[in-house]
Amino acid sequence: MVERLVLGDFGTCSYVVGEEGERQALVIDPASDSKPILETLAARNWEAHYILNTHGHADHIGGNAAIKRAFPRALLAIGKGDAPMLDRPGKNLSLFFGRWLKSPRADQLLEEGEILKTGGLSFQVMELPGHTPGGVGFFREASKEEPPVLFCGDTLFAGGIGRADFPGSSERLLMESITRKILALPDDTLLYPGHGPPTTVAREKQTNPFLEFQ
Repeated sequence: MVERLVLGDFGTCSYVVGEEGERQALVIDPASDSKPILETLAARNWEAHYILNTHGHADHIGGNAAIKRAFPRALLAIGKGDAPMLDRPGKNLSLFFGRWLKSPRADQLLEEGEILKTGGLSFQVMELPGHTPGGVGFFREASKEEPPVLFCGDTLFAGGIGRADFPGSSERLLMESITRKILALPDDTLLYPGHGPPTTVAREKQTNPFLEFQ
């Protein structure tokens, strides 16, 4: 079950993911407005086992500290290349927006192919550099009841792509992450981006104007 919460000044999509009847859940990209996340966990009788960051920008890590305070044993995990952004306001862009955000440091640094398991869920880490140096996605294979799922952060959106004009960004790597990895997934893969509505691989292949010539 995926609970999608649109939070904060930038409309960040924060996700709470768990299974009915299980105790442990995942929190993906918690925004600074963490109260709805904690309320969702409480309503489902879930506890956060993992706090997963797709990348290290401030709007996707702003709730790390609050979730960690509520669930001290939760494992905070981020791509290896983005780990320095967590506690450096100059790198996570919070200074750019007139703020001073420092997240707790990571408990786990993620690399391509790692498997994260909790509460009946299993996700594979997919490295998606470009928007940031160490961006990652979280992929779950199809089950009998559900299609494949990818939480893709700010790499690919419904009808758009991530920005590549920030420090550490690379347009070349961004497009490679999209074309060689995301678009190589099954067409029915459900994509949950860092902003905007969910979409599918097939829909983006057919309608995304930024991918017309790929």
